[in-house]
Amino acid sequence: MADVGLSVSVGQKVTFSKQVTDQDIRDFARVSGDVQPIHLDEAYATRTRFGHRVAHGVLTLSIVSAALGTKLAGPNESVVYLSQNLRFTRPVFVNDTITASLEVTAVDPERRRVTVSTTCVNQRDEQLMTGEAVVLLDAYPYVAP
Repeated sequence: MADVGLSVSVGQKVTFSKQVTDQDIRDFARVSGDVQPIHLDEAYATRTRFGHRVAHGVLTLSIVSAALGTKLAGPNESVVYLSQNLRFTRPVFVNDTITASLEVTAVDPERRRVTVSTTCVNQRDEQLMTGEAVVLLDAYPYVAP
């Protein structure tokens, strides 16, 4: 593959925000197959430790994925998720607005790998998730070596 350089650098920051709606949670349950009543049944959820329905944790993580895929790379790069470690610290409720904040912490230009710290907060600036992702930035269109 011809090296066209990477569009990211250590210290670069990006954010992406999205309100998590009832329909988002229902769609995610349908697509993922995770139809636990804590996500879908308010009467059930009121009797849990959270008191209300909660979004799937991986739905929260998908907002990080959206930030990686739409905000991090340049227009001539595709983002390939390689790994993510994470810790969920608070639940996400229906109609919470989640903001994923990413910061590039390491760049390996030879391997085209980028390490990114990942954090999600809600509209009250309460931390929901923290972790670290590693992604591959492929030049687009991809040309095999």
